[in-house]
Amino acid sequence: MRSIREVADLQCQAMTDVDHTKPIADWATEFDHTHPEYGAKAPEIWDDLRERCPIAHSDAFGGIWLPTRHEDISAIASDPEHFSSRGAVVFAERPEEPAPVGFAPPITSDPPFHAIARRLLLPAFAPKAIGPWEAATRTICNDLLDTILDAKVEGEPLSIDGAVAYAQHIPVMVIADMLGVPKEDGDIFRGFIHRIIENPGADHDIAEEDSFDFYLDRVIAEHAEATEKRGDLVDFLLEIELDGNKLAPEHVRGTVALLLIAGIDTTWSSIGASLWHLANNPGDRARLVAEPELIDTAVEEFLRFYAPVTMARLVEKDHEFGGCPMKADDWMLLPFPAANRDPEAFENADEFIIDRARNRHAAFGLGIHRCIGSNLARMELKVAIQEWLARIPEFELHEPDTTRWSAGQIRGPRELPLTVLG
Repeated sequence: MRSIREVADLQCQAMTDVDHTKPIADWATEFDHTHPEYGAKAPEIWDDLRERCPIAHSDAFGGIWLPTRHEDISAIASDPEHFSSRGAVVFAERPEEPAPVGFAPPITSDPPFHAIARRLLLPAFAPKAIGPWEAATRTICNDLLDTILDAKVEGEPLSIDGAVAYAQHIPVMVIADMLGVPKEDGDIFRGFIHRIIENPGADHDIAEEDSFDFYLDRVIAEHAEATEKRGDLVDFLLEIELDGNKLAPEHVRGTVALLLIAGIDTTWSSIGASLWHLANNPGDRARLVAEPELIDTAVEEFLRFYAPVTMARLVEKDHEFGGCPMKADDWMLLPFPAANRDPEAFENADEFIIDRARNRHAAFGLGIHRCIGSNLARMELKVAIQEWLARIPEFELHEPDTTRWSAGQIRGPRELPLTVLG
């Protein structure tokens, strides 16, 4: 099984194999999801491809496909026989043959082990288990807002970065509490996210004791050796059994890594994108402030319109899909955000409708791998927006073109300059 550092190095190689200084001439044949232009213009790219080339192909990364219609994305996500989850993240090379648990179970597990690994985690992420974390999340949000507003001079606007000062802290602190590690480790987590997701391969250039691998091993060892259990998620993983046996060490390690990586960057991207929308759309912001009962439909529409996650699959064997001759070990991207913008699946799909009544979006995935942390993500997004608007009802983008959107398989604002008014 690969270490986190090895995975990051492979991602880095995948990104550096493509020249990001050149504009993409035709996204139908040259698309690259790691290109900065993709992060900035992804919705327009999906709309264009859906009209003229609904399943695009590129030679990048040794061969990669990009479907853009909801129907196709759903069909691929529901077909583990032809599309394996062992390749959930695009690398320069193909993953090794899958171990029984996969790299980060259950997200990298195929049937039949996937169902087993997923079932083990369900109790920890059920609504009843997530409910008690809401009060702590509200405290986290208000502590952050206190720090932000302490710098404000009455009557003068305040310039802040909504992503760096607010959105990126909330899921980090929540998951730290859930895992039973110090909140002070939040800065460490953000460093891991930056090196592994935003700048993959950078982990290779640091000392072993500062790496994500070393951190995971230390946290798990501390929990395993503790005389008194804390009842957190790491303890939960160390104590549950599969077929009468404790989970294999690689299973525990991979799942802790998954919770840290997938549970943080995705949610802070959703929070940041929602703040970007409210700053850019004063009508929606004013309505949500005046009608706070709209928060539940607003959250679902934020999730649909700004879904952050694109998963990957590997073609298992030569296979034709949608008239496209796919080869074994081709990469397949599953852009769930593109599925959410498909006019065949959603009425007025290109419009953000804050009180949209019917909203069966794909922000948390489709098929067997639907995100197990959806209850937690929804709660964090809802609380983050509620508390922000209660304290900062008037704000706008500092300058229209200063937001920096991340590229790659998770899309959200990495820099979000805002002006707090009033």
